[in-house]
Amino acid sequence: MSDRRNAASDAKAAQLQAYKAALEKAAPTLEARQAERIAIATARDERRAERERLKTEERDRLKAEAAAAEAATQAAARAEIEAREAAEASRISRVVEDEVARKAQRDQRYAARKARQG
Repeated sequence: MSDRRNAASDAKAAQLQAYKAALEKAAPTLEARQAERIAIATARDERRAERERLKTEERDRLKAEAAAAEAATQAAARAEIEAREAAEASRISRVVEDEVARKAQRDQRYAARKARQG
């Protein structure tokens, strides 16, 4: 029975020894793989940051374009309103001038009639 225990103990020790040897043997490749994973993760993070930066720039550009379009629309609306108001003022001034001219003609006719009668 003790032979079996010794044999089992020796087998466990041999397995442990083999495991440690495998770990030591694989350590350089393990470190290399780990470094490669870190490099890949870093590159992935850089690409993600670049995508986010591009998205932010695109969003800012679209906002600027929208603001410019809005400003142009408002400027066009103001220009239209000012043109309408100027046309209205011009029409009013023409009406007033026409009224003044009609009154002047009437006054002339009245003066001529008074001169003929008088």
